[in-house]
Formats: sequence, C-alpha cells, structure tokens
Amino acid sequence: MTGHPPRVGAPDPELKTSPIFDEYEEISLDLELEAGACYFNDVAYPIGQSVLSGSELLHCEERGIWMRRGEMRPE
Repeated sequence: MTGHPPRVGAPDPELKTSPIFDEYEEISLDLELEAGACYFNDVAYPIGQSVLSGSELLHCEERGIWMRRGEMRPE
C-alpha cells in the first residue's frame, strides 16, 4: 500500500471536528450536515481523504462527515 493516512491523534473537544459515525449507523437527515470537507481538530480534509485517529481508520464522506472504516495497527 502506497501512502499511509495521516495520523491525527484524538479529537480535541475544544477544536472543530466533524461528526464521526459507524459504517452501519443510520445518519439522520435532520442533522442538516452539508460541508465540502471534513474537519479534525480544526484541520480541513477533502472528501475522500482517510485519516488515522489512534488505530481507528476514518474516511471523509459526502456532507462532511467521518465514517469509521475499521482499525489499522501501526507497523
């Protein structure tokens, strides 16, 4: 695999982080989420970007939300 996702650490409650959902979790349309990027600790990531928070792999999806995509163990 070429290129590893950036390590972003744990979400800081003082900084802007987009909502994080499980793959199987239903996302309520009432949330009115609409963004062209996902945020993690005040840093914007483009739709389609993956990041590693601890061992948890997160993928930036449409509407600017993070979806959990499993775990990655450090090499």
